[in-house]
Amino acid sequence: MDESVVVSPDWLATHLEDPQIRLVDVRDAWEYDGIGHLPGAVSIPFDSYRDDSDVDRGTLPGADAFAALLSDAGIAPDDTIVAYDDTHGVFAARFVLTALEYGHDDVRLLDGDYSAWNRDRETTSAVPEIEPTSYDPDPLSPEESPLIGFDAVADALERGALFVDTRDRDEFEEARIPGAVRFDWREAVDDETRGLKPESELEAVLESTGITPDREIVLYCNTARRISHTYVVLRALGYENVAFYEGSLTEWLARDGEVETGPVAK
Repeated sequence: MDESVVVSPDWLATHLEDPQIRLVDVRDAWEYDGIGHLPGAVSIPFDSYRDDSDVDRGTLPGADAFAALLSDAGIAPDDTIVAYDDTHGVFAARFVLTALEYGHDDVRLLDGDYSAWNRDRETTSAVPEIEPTSYDPDPLSPEESPLIGFDAVADALERGALFVDTRDRDEFEEARIPGAVRFDWREAVDDETRGLKPESELEAVLESTGITPDREIVLYCNTARRISHTYVVLRALGYENVAFYEGSLTEWLARDGEVETGPVAK
């Protein structure tokens, strides 16, 4: 796996003392305070960088709001951010996607989660001293961004892009974008280790679903949380032509996009 995208616990353990490495815990604040966290981690809960008012590209919080969160957490643009949660990485992956969208060059996902780390390594309840920064965001241009909207999705559908639905089977069978294949984001996770499956296994399960690096891929779910995890996994495996439908099926249905329904073999 590409360590510029996903880092192992072993990698992180050897870099914990590096002042350029900034750990971000995206669990609820009560978990950070009451259960403990990785040494040196700051708390930026998931709900704080998810905007339900549909401002600035769907559920993203907006560049200035996100920059304020990073400033308050003492994070600078040249820091290496490593994000984690306690849900196999799906919420932390959303943080990774958000930081990338707002121009942070080096943000990575911890392979595994808090529980996986806590099995063999030290955690703490001590809150680090934070010196606020003045974070200046540099959002990606529409040409640079993997995020696409309704019209671009319709165009991709017409030219035969591979649509990947990362939701549960019952959701997929209730309604899906025509021709979509289902890849439940959890298929990338090893339930025992709580981290990602080995690279060879990931490539095999993706290929079995028709998800290969040569395809133009468009990811969607319901509200763009689950596709964040799959997006990070594909980036770590070297996939380059991957688009991220931020509005996902929620917007697609609201705008009367065409859907398929019914049972499928997989």
